Amino acid sequence: MTSFTLADVRERTYKRRDAWWTVFLVDPLAARLVVWTANRTSITPNQITFGAGVLGAGSAVCFALGTWPWLVAGALLFHLSFVLDCMDGKIARLKGNGSVFGSWVDFVFDRIRFFGCMLALLIGQWVLTGEALFLLLAPVVTFLDLLRYLNGSQVGKTRQTMRTQLRAAAEGRAEPAAEDPENTETEDRPDAEQDPGGAAPDAGAPVVFVEEVLRENPALDHEQAHARSAESGARVIDVHQGFARKFGWYGRLRSTLLRSRVRPHLFSGIEFEMFVCVVAPLTALASLLVPGTDLVVPVIVLSCAALAAFEALIVYKLWLATRDFAAEMARLREG
Repeated sequence: MTSFTLADVRERTYKRRDAWWTVFLVDPLAARLVVWTANRTSITPNQITFGAGVLGAGSAVCFALGTWPWLVAGALLFHLSFVLDCMDGKIARLKGNGSVFGSWVDFVFDRIRFFGCMLALLIGQWVLTGEALFLLLAPVVTFLDLLRYLNGSQVGKTRQTMRTQLRAAAEGRAEPAAEDPENTETEDRPDAEQDPGGAAPDAGAPVVFVEEVLRENPALDHEQAHARSAESGARVIDVHQGFARKFGWYGRLRSTLLRSRVRPHLFSGIEFEMFVCVVAPLTALASLLVPGTDLVVPVIVLSCAALAAFEALIVYKLWLATRDFAAEMARLREG
């Protein structure tokens, strides 16, 4: 019989960097539940995902009822649902029983749970108070949540395209078409057509991207990652030097946060969901202290503003990276 320990869960299932909500408010409980579940049951990740969906449905029902006791109950159920949602991936990584279809199920259930609970919360408050503002917030929250998914996907594709083209140029190979962010075929072809301009200098040296070094070594700051890459004798490519120059404090903040596995993206989709479906309804408790107090709308509005601000920062960082990309490409082409 298997006997997993808490140390096993931390070593094999924890991400190197994660949302602060997950690190501080989810993982301490989820990890202990994973140890018990993995050692004493044969529950599968998909079954845990289904359980998270059931708790999410219960949360939506509570939110729809609208009064403060139900809002508090709905918030607690939503948080427990998220704990289970984190457990399914941990169980899959720990026991090696995950599946591609399970990943799809997990993603779809996540989206259904959030949209269902968010709509139930806002519609329930509209029915209870008659305030149309709750209905107006629904499309705003929906738009921002969809935007951060689309933006994250496109930012990732754009970064991959830049890395692919820079690697090809550095190794003296033909570059994939810039307008096709998914064309990474040339990167993996040993017989790729050679650049008419000839091989780049030091063609035998490996190509190292500073951003990849930082990803693999979260404790390093930008300058340390650059120095380590240079010491290895590799050709160092850095498309984030513009951002690092403008925001020198960011590297120090990043290193400090990552010591606790907290990623610098402090208000990501996870925090957005938790503030909308946990923090906002929990503020109903304030009405017990000050009758008539309603903080649900202010919390949701501030959450929308925070998510939009961090998404704008990501886009700004990407724009600076594209400028460094153009400069690197020109340098490589000139040899």
